Amino acid sequence: MPKKRYLSLNAMDKILREGGAPRVSDKAKEALADVLQEKGIELSREATRFAEHAGRRTVIDKDVQLAVKEWGG
Repeated sequence: MPKKRYLSLNAMDKILREGGAPRVSDKAKEALADVLQEKGIELSREATRFAEHAGRRTVIDKDVQLAVKEWGG
């Protein structure tokens, strides 16, 4: 059973074109969506951990920023 895709292929097309691609295949859009979704879920888990550590249930922008920094970004 395929997992639910949260990111639109149209958005993936725009991102790839912004990166310089003059043409983009449907498979490339799907591949980018899969990678970004998986990384986004991982990042969300880490941000949630930071929020919980701070005693909050609400994830805030600083939690996301800390999670990105922890990834080395």
